[in-house]
Amino acid sequence: MRSSLTLVGTLWAFLSLVTAVASSTSYFLPYWLFGSQLGKPVSFSTFRRCNYPVRGEGHSLIMVEECGRYASFSAIPSLAWQMCTVVTGAGCALLLLVALAAVLGCCMEELISRMMGRCMGAAQFVGGLLISSGCALYPLGWNSPEIMQTCGNVSNQFRLGTCRLGWAYYCAGGGAAAAMLICTWLSCFAGRNPKPIMLAESIMRNTNSYAMELDHCLKP
Repeated sequence: MRSSLTLVGTLWAFLSLVTAVASSTSYFLPYWLFGSQLGKPVSFSTFRRCNYPVRGEGHSLIMVEECGRYASFSAIPSLAWQMCTVVTGAGCALLLLVALAAVLGCCMEELISRMMGRCMGAAQFVGGLLISSGCALYPLGWNSPEIMQTCGNVSNQFRLGTCRLGWAYYCAGGGAAAAMLICTWLSCFAGRNPKPIMLAESIMRNTNSYAMELDHCLKP
């Protein structure tokens, strides 16, 4: 079983898979932001949350200690987080598609050429740029009432108050940066150039085929 990738291309495929999995896993885990409410730890991502308050008996607030996503897209606390959810999700999907094609290139001959590898690298750059844009949009939602209640009522855009950023936020940003800088560069050397002999044989076969078809059409 021959690969369509060079040695550098194999490294590119591995790093593409690692960055795609790291960014996508971080996207789905609700550990982008940590705070506390009613004495209980609370954490958020863009569309998920762990531990939330509900009205109990006597209209008192009690904390439900479980993780889940918001009931609807419109229930996400702020417009910035809604935009972040869409943009980051699109970037993760793009990185996963490129990583899948890169892994298949390790197992299939003539799947990824030098030009195809560069096009896939450009797609990785766009995917990383989308995720980075989502990370940049995330602090714009820190002034929503739900976040302020968790961050000591002193948070604002780009000011965390008593909250702190979680490891998943850094992991998503790091995966995006690696995809944009490292994977995009390695993709330029990932695919194999077609061999001149194979290319000449392919041209000759096509020429002979066209000649036979033309000859067949011209015969009375």
